[in-house]
Order: sequence, then structure tokens, then C-alpha cells
Amino acid sequence: MEEIIFLVEESDEGGYIAKGIGVSIFSEAETESLLKESVKDAVRCHFDDDKKRLIRLHWVKDEVLAL
Repeated sequence: MEEIIFLVEESDEGGYIAKGIGVSIFSEAETESLLKESVKDAVRCHFDDDKKRLIRLHWVKDEVLAL
């Protein structure tokens, strides 16, 4: 089964952005649950077939610590 990996980051404007790795698929949403649905819809639209695929969301969080 084909696996599609998305890099997910918080948007500067709020919400989240998901960028497909190795495919030209981008998606964004205000909440995590809406982003998951948006990514699934984007993958369906991009491939336009009935093939089953796994979608992996790789969540990236930058954290700055002061010392």
C-alpha cells in the first residue's frame, strides 16, 4: 500500500499547514481535526482514483528555550 507523508507545521497566521513530501499536495486548516479531513480530501482530489493509501502526518513543532 502506498504511503504519503505530510510535514505539518503551525502557520504564522494561526492553524496548521500540511505539505506533501514527494507529491505536490498542500493543505491548511484552523484545527488539527479539520486538517486531517482536509489532507484526506486533498489526497483524494490529487489522485482521483479508488486506490487505498496510507497518510502519515509528521508533526513538527519548533520550541525555543532561553537560558
